Amino acid sequence: MSRLEVFGVGGLPEVGRGDDLAGLIAGATDLRDGDVVVVTQKVVSKAEGAMAEVDPDDPRGHRQVVEDESVRVLRRRGDLVISETRHGFVCANAGVDLSNVERGRAALLPEDSDRSARRIRDGLRARAGVEVAVIVSDTFGRPWRRGVTDVAIGCAGIGAILDLRGTADALGREMQVTEVAVVDELAAAAELVMGKADGVPVAVIRGVDRSWFRTGSVRDEVVRPPGEDLFR
Repeated sequence: MSRLEVFGVGGLPEVGRGDDLAGLIAGATDLRDGDVVVVTQKVVSKAEGAMAEVDPDDPRGHRQVVEDESVRVLRRRGDLVISETRHGFVCANAGVDLSNVERGRAALLPEDSDRSARRIRDGLRARAGVEVAVIVSDTFGRPWRRGVTDVAIGCAGIGAILDLRGTADALGREMQVTEVAVVDELAAAAELVMGKADGVPVAVIRGVDRSWFRTGSVRDEVVRPPGEDLFR
């Protein structure tokens, strides 16, 4: 793979509960076989009704929602909570998000983002007649590094991890530990054309290596089991 094209899909209406995301995406862009469609968690949560009511006049009104969405709190500092969600993600405020939603509402993580990605992928196949991969993305911070980046919280039709262990590097040495989180890299690339406040919740990546296309799961492949975690 020597060239990738990444472009945002604009013009989608405000998404609400029950909306057909696959139909909206198919109607907004011409997809091709082998494309990777990246969809932000926010519009997936809105379409699936993964929302909670919060007090719009209380800056801390979402704190109880964060507690409810957490299975374990790892750290607290002021209003910031780093917790583990029922999905196995370790993130700020259990993924509860007040940005780009109407006042008095908070977006929650989808119940099963891999399933959400499969549903969109199946819908795109039915409506557009194309075989694509789908990634559901969200914005996460990173331990020991400033800044945020988009990562994959769900995927369908693409392997989450490219396992290079046992293959040779450029000098012929066998790689022992290299596992590349390709869905995270694609999610981060897509965010560059979607932005945080531009109203572009979908991006298409074209030119991805077809060998990456297979049954995939963020939850099964990316989330590190507790027994392998050196920091918890």
